[in-house]
Amino acid sequence: MKLLIVGLFHGTHIGSAFLKAAQTLDLNPSFLVSEAAYSAPMWLQRINWYLRGKYPSKLQAFSQQVVEKCLVIQPNLLLTTGIAPINKQALQQIGNMGIKKINFLTDDPWNTAHYAAWFLQALPNYDMIFSPRSANIHQLLKAGCASVHYLPFGFDPEFFYSENSLNSTAQKHYTCDVVFAGGADSDRIKYISALIESKINVNLYGGYWEKYPQTKAYTRGLADIPTLRQAIASAKIALCLVRKANRDGNCMRTFEVPAIGTCMLTEDTQEHREIFGEEGKAVVYFNTIPEMVKKAQWLLNHDAERQRLADNAHALITQNRHTYKHRLETILSLTGN
Repeated sequence: MKLLIVGLFHGTHIGSAFLKAAQTLDLNPSFLVSEAAYSAPMWLQRINWYLRGKYPSKLQAFSQQVVEKCLVIQPNLLLTTGIAPINKQALQQIGNMGIKKINFLTDDPWNTAHYAAWFLQALPNYDMIFSPRSANIHQLLKAGCASVHYLPFGFDPEFFYSENSLNSTAQKHYTCDVVFAGGADSDRIKYISALIESKINVNLYGGYWEKYPQTKAYTRGLADIPTLRQAIASAKIALCLVRKANRDGNCMRTFEVPAIGTCMLTEDTQEHREIFGEEGKAVVYFNTIPEMVKKAQWLLNHDAERQRLADNAHALITQNRHTYKHRLETILSLTGN
């Protein structure tokens, strides 16, 4: 069994998580970093991104590089992640070699932030699409994708685990009532503002929070993996907001927060309920901003209940096949490998 993965490699990107998973499964994996497809002078990147529909500057060259890599190593399976910069002609060539082509579609291609006509033309040339959101499965089938499966996000156990050795200095630095890690999407501002207005101590990690006067004082900047893990571990509550523009019903934090072992206050979605069960079993759900604030205040006043929920969610996620190794095993099983 040989596997070729095309994706982003650094940090918490899912491509690198699949690579580590493939190595533990002895799949003899190879990896191509998809960032190479976007390499170009800044002026050309801007033209291609804004005027040519997020067009990778080296789409043709990188697509051919993937074809040539397949010719050399003859993988059984090509696994790409997200809006993979491989054109339809390359996918057709790879298919003619008898190689199965799989995409784990990390983002919704109909989200205006990701919409790219060249990618939608390539998408039906995959043998199977795995979507971590159930909301776009019918649309993917309607777009011509032959086989589409729902497969939620997961977590990388090398990065996300219980922090049992936080020293007092670290705890003092990171401790807060509520932590949120993620970008400052415009629709998220009202959620965070409501917590702040309710005198709840909030720490924010991620991009662009400093641009908004309501949240500027609470931003802690971008976080590397150790910082992210310690920040979540030190908070009393971790807020889980899904990305509405992406039609997400779960997200990466859905699994990373409980893997670390922090009590999670999460948006009420069908996918979250499928993962965590009914209200109060492992997490607390909310539908509205007032409900979020009310439940955050209640959790902050009930230490034992917070710990019970955190323990239950941690056990549920860490003991029930939610790592990216398990996700890769599911992919292999459904592809007949």
